[in-house]
Amino acid sequence: MGLKEKLHNIKEKGKGKKWLSAYSAFHTFVYTPNETTHSGGHIKGADDLKRVMTNVIIPLIPILIFGMFNVGFQHNAAINGFPEGMSFFSGDFWNLDNLYIGAVKLIPLILVSYVVGLGIEVFFATINKHEVEEGYFVTGMLVPLIIPIDTPLWMLAVAIVFGVVIGKEVFGGTGMNILNPALTIRAFLFFAYPTWMSGDKVWVAGANALKGTPDAISGETILGGLAQGKDLVYSTWDMFYGFIPGSVGETSTLLILLGALYLLFTKIASWRIMLSAIIGAIVMGLIFNGVVTAGWITEGSKFYDLMTTPYWEHLIIGGFAFGVVFMATDPVTGSQTNKGKWIYGFLIGFISIMIRVFNPAYPEGVMLAILLMNVFAPTIDHYVILGNIKRRLKRLKVQKIIIKNYG
Repeated sequence: MGLKEKLHNIKEKGKGKKWLSAYSAFHTFVYTPNETTHSGGHIKGADDLKRVMTNVIIPLIPILIFGMFNVGFQHNAAINGFPEGMSFFSGDFWNLDNLYIGAVKLIPLILVSYVVGLGIEVFFATINKHEVEEGYFVTGMLVPLIIPIDTPLWMLAVAIVFGVVIGKEVFGGTGMNILNPALTIRAFLFFAYPTWMSGDKVWVAGANALKGTPDAISGETILGGLAQGKDLVYSTWDMFYGFIPGSVGETSTLLILLGALYLLFTKIASWRIMLSAIIGAIVMGLIFNGVVTAGWITEGSKFYDLMTTPYWEHLIIGGFAFGVVFMATDPVTGSQTNKGKWIYGFLIGFISIMIRVFNPAYPEGVMLAILLMNVFAPTIDHYVILGNIKRRLKRLKVQKIIIKNYG
């Protein structure tokens, strides 16, 4: 008996009805739904949740492939030294040895992410007797891209259970959550297992096994080095291309920029949130640069090194670009009004750089900034709408006065 026949028996005859959600999820993943409406007025469109999720995953694929190469490259660079004169097409980077090391490390993380996350989604759909939605397809891809490459698989599984159950299912599932699920999972890992989420040994594959090898690069992220007052060992182009340690998906600003253009072209993401977040980060960076220039903070002070970082450099280091493009623009947890998107994005960028500078123990602030603004997004929209209502009532009052006085 084929899948379609089984689904028909479940719907029509009630056989195995409790498994309807699981059958339906797999059926709609493999086949195009053939149900059509026969009455009423309906808006026709080619987009649905599955297509939206697919259009988010497509720009993540080049970042994923690049990340595999970079994982192997950082591992070998820690042993043999960082090659001079690196370019985006350098043979030292694009070789099968780097790809193999990265694939061996990254593919298990992806498998655990999808198996555990989708398993929970199917479980809750079966219990609640509703269809399995495709919301986790993007989350399942994002999570391995924003965690350290050596994160233990069991630890990732525990975090996913927490993130999906507490961060999404308790609110009603896809479309009802108030926090970005991928960042909720990342936040759980950071606060529950901080030693695995920070330091100079978690960003390079097998770093603990590399003790005693030539210390050509430290293995820590650029933000971690700056927070400790160390000089940069990477050029601007290294940072832009992504030849730096960090989470798998956050290093290549070039590919993230191309991904942003794709999301904007397909109208999946909001350009207002992206642009306002960049403006917010630049404003905060300029303020810090100005404080140093004015002499209010002197060399040797606690926050001096990160404050002297050029404002534009904040855009290409750490997870800022990745977070703004792929997570701040989440249509479920972000602001919905146009004016609210400007406020929401600006505060994400502004707060991200503020946390970077004032929290040396955790110099990457975009995760906390986005989660914080996820909470305030409904409030922002509320006051934007309230302001619009007040302005319209005021105009209406003025018109009534004019009509009364002048007919």
